[in-house]
Amino acid sequence: MKVHELYSPDGARKKRKRVGRGIAAGQGKTAGRGTKGQASRSGGTKGPYFEGGQLPLVRRLPFRRGFTNIFKVQYVPVNLYRLHSFPAHAEVSPETLAAAGILKSSSLPVAILGHGEIDRPLIVKAHRVSESARAKIEKAGGSVEELPWQVKRGRRG
Repeated sequence: MKVHELYSPDGARKKRKRVGRGIAAGQGKTAGRGTKGQASRSGGTKGPYFEGGQLPLVRRLPFRRGFTNIFKVQYVPVNLYRLHSFPAHAEVSPETLAAAGILKSSSLPVAILGHGEIDRPLIVKAHRVSESARAKIEKAGGSVEELPWQVKRGRRG
């Protein structure tokens, strides 16, 4: 068998419909487009984006999408059950948490949350401490100190 002897089986390739070629062809005169109107003209219908001159939906959406608060402070959460690796009376600060591998970096603000239990007194220093975490730490004989946090902003030129 040679390349020029290959052929498609019957029904695999459909013949193209040639519209607008006279009455006898069955698709003459208006060529299946109906009469008059935008869809009957060449260049015909507009895309899904076009809404008759009205501002399209995709261009209206950004106005409804809200905004990004540039002053928002993103805290790194640390739950109480993560503090079991610290010995009694140890100081738990962002630096010691980073050294223990609990945080990736000590540069971000830390929030201590109350999920889990604590069985030893710890000196916890964090930028934010939840009420339940504070109660559990103090019940175990530890103390809580909230660190100040300042948002570092660059100057816009």
